[in-house]
Amino acid sequence: MPQRTVGIFPATGGIGGGTVKHILNRLPAKDLVFIARSPEKLAEEKADGATVRKADYDDDAALETAFDGIETLFLISYASVEHHHRTQVRVYVSLNTPKTTSPTNHPIPQRHRVAIDAALKSGVKYIFYGSLGFAGAPSSHSSVAHVMAPHLDTEKYLEQLSWANPGFGYTVVREGLYSESYPLYTSFFDPKHPAPEIKIPHDGSGPGIAWVKREELGEGTAELIRRFVESPGGAYEYRNSRVLLSGQQVLTLAETVEILGRIAGTPVGIRKVSEEEYAGLEANVEGFNYRGVSYAYPWTTSFEAFRRGEGSFVSPLLKELLGREPEAFETTIRGLFE
Repeated sequence: MPQRTVGIFPATGGIGGGTVKHILNRLPAKDLVFIARSPEKLAEEKADGATVRKADYDDDAALETAFDGIETLFLISYASVEHHHRTQVRVYVSLNTPKTTSPTNHPIPQRHRVAIDAALKSGVKYIFYGSLGFAGAPSSHSSVAHVMAPHLDTEKYLEQLSWANPGFGYTVVREGLYSESYPLYTSFFDPKHPAPEIKIPHDGSGPGIAWVKREELGEGTAELIRRFVESPGGAYEYRNSRVLLSGQQVLTLAETVEILGRIAGTPVGIRKVSEEEYAGLEANVEGFNYRGVSYAYPWTTSFEAFRRGEGSFVSPLLKELLGREPEAFETTIRGLFE
């Protein structure tokens, strides 16, 4: 049977906000539950008839009831480059586990696992998980990128849950590397205050990246969810599988930087540096700081992933979901500075 009550968590931020915006055009507001750390940001959506709740990944008590009454949940990953705090799953959970029983005794709080366990206890029957677009093809189960590790763990956990619980299903949505995230791969280059060269542990050559606009990822995900909810007899072609939403054009890092230079109005080049030098650059030390620890060095694995082609896989799915060509990288970035 279709799972009509749809929840989105977290429902603010880039992917969450874009999905909320576009799902309101596809499903009745009365069937939508938006969960966020700052629910006041969803006042307009609440006025339109959606249910709004307060919860966040770091509030276990709120998570216990945040997903009550939700049948289908879009779970967006914890916003961090750190691995273990997000998820390191090792257990099966049964839908028959009483709500008062803790399903695991792992000594480190794993945010994705805690949220998923809470969702299942609350009766959620289907999860769309917002993963990341490293690893290449949707069929791939491995990546050298540090940032992809918690996503792969979570994907595996959902797969385990579907084996253990016949009534539970999932779709992993690998959200392609969004255009607006280019600072993460360019030592936080700022077109408003451009430096003549970008220091990264990469020479800028291919394989490249199939950049994709963040809001279009939200729009595509909203359409995937709509199709699931409205699928006749509960049939759904992406049940218990992984999909990739990507742009249609692949740009090398050199081509990406050339575009950034055009937008900045000055020539910009890439200077390849060692991983150690990259990790010691002030912008990266600060930009990848999490809980007082810099993850700039682990982030260098992203550049090795690019060399292996993990960011260059092009899927036609987003184009089909949107019914149009996804927006080009240069168009998106120019729009940020106009």
